Amino acid sequence: MSNKFLQIKIVTLTFIILSIIMFNIFSKSTGVDINTDSFKEKLDEDRGVVIDVRTKKEYDQGHLKLTDAQYDFLNGDFQKQIDSFDKDKTYYLYCRSGNRSGQAARLMQKEGFKNVYNIGGYDELAGAGFETNK
Repeated sequence: MSNKFLQIKIVTLTFIILSIIMFNIFSKSTGVDINTDSFKEKLDEDRGVVIDVRTKKEYDQGHLKLTDAQYDFLNGDFQKQIDSFDKDKTYYLYCRSGNRSGQAARLMQKEGFKNVYNIGGYDELAGAGFETNK
């Protein structure tokens, strides 16, 4: 086995190990992601504020009836609103798939919000029986 081949193997193995470590570090749950059943339970305990972080167009095509506000995460509208939110309230965030709302919930957590939850995607929530406006 040549010296160059051995070096390539070591670099490749090191890259794979570092990738696994980084994945584990950055994919750890921060407690903000909850499923539809947990959302139903939490709603019974604390109605909170339900925010749709999708675009206005997505919102207009259909949203949960219990939605209190729509702030677009992609265009920065949501980020501009954070300072106006009451940190003592509970917030439930959703989007199309749960990705944007997860990012938004983690951002709120970093800003000191304690009771913030990513409740996932609109279609999943509608399929779980949450009433919608279409």
